[in-house]
Amino acid sequence: MEYDEVVLSRRSTRGFRPDPVPKALIKQIIEMAMRAPSSLNTQPWNFYVVAGDALNRIRAGNTERNLAGVPDSREFRIRGAYEGVHRERQIEIAKQLFAVMGIERHDKPKRQEWVLRGFRQFDAPVSIVVTYDRSLLGNDIAPFDCGAVTNALVNAAWSRGLGCVINSQGIMQSPVVREHAGISDDQVIMICVAMGYPDDTFPANAVVSRRKSVDDAAVFVGFDE
Repeated sequence: MEYDEVVLSRRSTRGFRPDPVPKALIKQIIEMAMRAPSSLNTQPWNFYVVAGDALNRIRAGNTERNLAGVPDSREFRIRGAYEGVHRERQIEIAKQLFAVMGIERHDKPKRQEWVLRGFRQFDAPVSIVVTYDRSLLGNDIAPFDCGAVTNALVNAAWSRGLGCVINSQGIMQSPVVREHAGISDDQVIMICVAMGYPDDTFPANAVVSRRKSVDDAAVFVGFDE
């Protein structure tokens, strides 16, 4: 696909076919993603690619601990609940997703099942856990670079027929992820990407999030009209 087609057609995939994804294809996608910009070419990122029984153990442990009320232990910094316009955008995409999935506002069982899907990394056949070197902990540039490589990862996957969703719910219980993904102590867990072949019958996969306009987002200085 042409670059514009990839960017404009890509969407978050929340329903996957069970088909396994070839290891060679994932390696190709990661290789392409690592052409992302990196501050001073430091390339702080690493990838733990998990599938099969190991991924199922992560799903189970993450779900069980969250349901038991174990406080989350995500290793990247979070500020808390969104407010203002950011909260409004969060609510808007939730309304879009719940509408196509037939989840009514007061339907607690269906809403709970949607949350559980997030804990299970949306039942994707592959999870790519993105980490960065602990020696860079506290350096905000390292997470910035990991964001760049993650964006490149999902676009490279989309261009090759694979869907992704960037998912922090699936790594809320970092000890579980560390144990079953074999993540070494010298790494900080940044985020995970659920990956697989999109299930075209899953309604939420058709949802396209609305974005604010360039006029709302950009300030141009020193240009002639």
